[in-house]
Amino acid sequence: MKRIFQGSMVALVTPFKGGRVDEPTLRELVEFHINNGTDVLVPCGTTGESPTLSHDEHRRVIELTIEAVNRRIAVVAGTGSNSTAEAIDLTRYAKQAGADGALLVLPYYNKPTQAGLVAHCRAVADAAELPLILYNIPGRTGINMLPETLAALADHLYIVGMKEATGNLEQMTQDIVLCGDRLSFLSGDDTLTLPLLAVGGRGVISVVANIVPRDVADLTRAFLSGDWKRAREIHLKLFPLCQAMFYETNPIPVKTAMAILGMVSGELRLPLCPMSEPNLNRLKAAMRAYGLLS
Repeated sequence: MKRIFQGSMVALVTPFKGGRVDEPTLRELVEFHINNGTDVLVPCGTTGESPTLSHDEHRRVIELTIEAVNRRIAVVAGTGSNSTAEAIDLTRYAKQAGADGALLVLPYYNKPTQAGLVAHCRAVADAAELPLILYNIPGRTGINMLPETLAALADHLYIVGMKEATGNLEQMTQDIVLCGDRLSFLSGDDTLTLPLLAVGGRGVISVVANIVPRDVADLTRAFLSGDWKRAREIHLKLFPLCQAMFYETNPIPVKTAMAILGMVSGELRLPLCPMSEPNLNRLKAAMRAYGLLS
């Protein structure tokens, strides 16, 4: 039977201090999320600045997150790469370290064909034998996995879900029409969590939950338990803050917000750089409106 991942899954930031991974703060973030109802932690994704982590750092962040969680909630480690061999290596490591699953971003820059996407995903799933959530984000990868292509993978025992960040609700709906309950569909855009849930999604891999994990958890739980009115209320309250998380390239705004709240240093790695002053002011205004700042 396939592993089902659902609810509030947080795309965890990687805290840095003095150019290095800030391990004590990472441990604190794990406790923060467990205490605030997060269902699954997802380290080493885009929000975790995985493109700038060395291989040793990438493995250490996965290992440390799993160690700190200590089986209290699930951990789905980001292990994708545009090299199939590298993705296999990272995914096997995640399994060995004790991850419950892996998030596999589709190959970026190479621009494989749809047949190449199928071959890549099957190769990783076959080699690693760890539940995989595929991650479709054309705005970053330059390629889009079509619904028919995803359907060709839906029966694989170790391909269990899809993080959809196309921004295209029509495509997401077609994914669900073709794949049904063979896959767990998760929003890759906080602003589209409720619409995706409404057509059959199971949750979100969230950026904004880095700062308001309880609210995102409450939204998904309300919807999945049938309290759609409550889910809509939370969604509408969250919506402007979700938009603020993308005033500049993710994770610049969310890390900046976390620094304002005293959660992390806010340190980013080049080529990401600090927020511009106008957008910083807009971010602070959104945080005030939400009640995060006095």
